[in-house]
Amino acid sequence: MCVDDAVGARDAEEQGAKALAVSSAIAGIRDATSLPLLWIGQGTPTEADAVTIRPGDDRDDHQHLESVVDVRDEEELEFALEQLDPEIFLLSAREIDDDVDPLDAVLELLPDVPAGKLAIAQVDVGNRDEVLALERAGIDAVLVPAGDVRALVGHQPVDV
Repeated sequence: MCVDDAVGARDAEEQGAKALAVSSAIAGIRDATSLPLLWIGQGTPTEADAVTIRPGDDRDDHQHLESVVDVRDEEELEFALEQLDPEIFLLSAREIDDDVDPLDAVLELLPDVPAGKLAIAQVDVGNRDEVLALERAGIDAVLVPAGDVRALVGHQPVDV
């Protein structure tokens, strides 16, 4: 889930999110959550465990972080596999034609992700059925905008 503040991070964790994405530095985020943080913003990652890069970017800029390669079409995916051989892909529905369904765009990329690699979908989902369809197809995680994720997760985490 994408979050903009520490309260949103805490709420997302309580609602069952497994990781968070941030696009800017957030004061107090590490006090609010213990979830892994994916940096999806510009500039120097702050408090992040992983960082998104685009095919062709120099991943040496962030050697201490896990690289998540943001691909938007088959050509970029092929290039990333040849040049970077990443472990994690962010399959993005951004910058697609208006007449293409975003879910379909992400699902069309999935068969080209090699077995054993992690595939995260960055696509707006409206309900649990869409999340389940992505999961059944083989998507490992779905990056969703900030908000109430309870309905997308499908259950409340168990209180311990």
